[in-house]
Amino acid sequence: MEADDKKLYSNFDYDSALNVQKGIKQPEQVNNSYLERMRARRANEPTVEELVSGILHGDRTLLSRAITLVESSLHAHQQKAQEIIERCLPYSGKSIRLGITGVPGAGKSTTIEALGKMLTAHNHKVAVLAIDPSSERSKGSILGDKTRMEELSVDPNAFIRPSPSAGSLGGVARKTREIIILCEAAGFDVVIVETVGVGQSEVAAHSMVDFFLLLQLANTGDELQGIKRGIMEMADMIAINKSELDPTRAELAAAQYRNALHLFPMPDSQWAVKVQLCSAYTKDGIQELWNNVMDYVAFTKKNGYFYQKRQQQNLRILNETIESQLKDRFYNAPGMEERIAAISKEILENKISAYAAADQLLKD
Repeated sequence: MEADDKKLYSNFDYDSALNVQKGIKQPEQVNNSYLERMRARRANEPTVEELVSGILHGDRTLLSRAITLVESSLHAHQQKAQEIIERCLPYSGKSIRLGITGVPGAGKSTTIEALGKMLTAHNHKVAVLAIDPSSERSKGSILGDKTRMEELSVDPNAFIRPSPSAGSLGGVARKTREIIILCEAAGFDVVIVETVGVGQSEVAAHSMVDFFLLLQLANTGDELQGIKRGIMEMADMIAINKSELDPTRAELAAAQYRNALHLFPMPDSQWAVKVQLCSAYTKDGIQELWNNVMDYVAFTKKNGYFYQKRQQQNLRILNETIESQLKDRFYNAPGMEERIAAISKEILENKISAYAAADQLLKD
């Protein structure tokens, strides 16, 4: 530093407004009190034995915590969840599993609430697994189905659990089957699975329930569209909802659907698919809807199809689990991320076809 500069700085008034004062100390990036709360929460996490005991005694808080473990993607949580499911499995399988689907706006949530309130009034315990679509952009879900079922959500004999679809086939949460086991072990004798209603992929919901209800609306277009989508051939019953708005058109729609069903061969269950009118708003037809469900259960149990279908569903779960784990092991293999990135670059440069690249990755 030159002598003139030293002189200048020696005469500098540090109390001047031109002087740069020391900044305010920045807060810690991590909230220590939050970390302490999280550590205390982890220390107080219930054990597998406590969760299983709570589920079997109908403790909803512990049931919810067990479901959270099932939905978690953490490996430690998954191991704990599988142990809970194994212990609850002997106490499951005693409920009626009802799947409800339909286009958005068909009144699925309102119908479930009307049906659920009727069932709880007759001493049934009802669990509702409401599947909420996940955003492809943010990966988040609203999980707001409870707001549509205000009365049922506070019913002591009902349990509503909204779950994100997480991009799984048919808008059905990947872990829904396991959650059904936990709900049955907790004493719920009716489990209702509400799907997002997205079309062909509703086969995923069909593969986990005993009875599949399709809700339709009158005057929504050519009924042949239902045949082309393939949903009608999976339905065990079709209900024309909101029939109070225009009873004449609702009756006409029901007649058209009955005629369309004649084009299908008899299903494996040998059950003749019913078509009826209902109104979740006025509650008309809700009791008849449940009567049809019970008739179907009695009919299929008598001819053995009810138990055969559940066995087929278990085998399907086995195959799907194998496929899922093979996929996870492939992508999580050491160095796989780098290899995929390198071969992706070759594909973009037209040095190799995508088919040959996939074959090469699978062989290595």
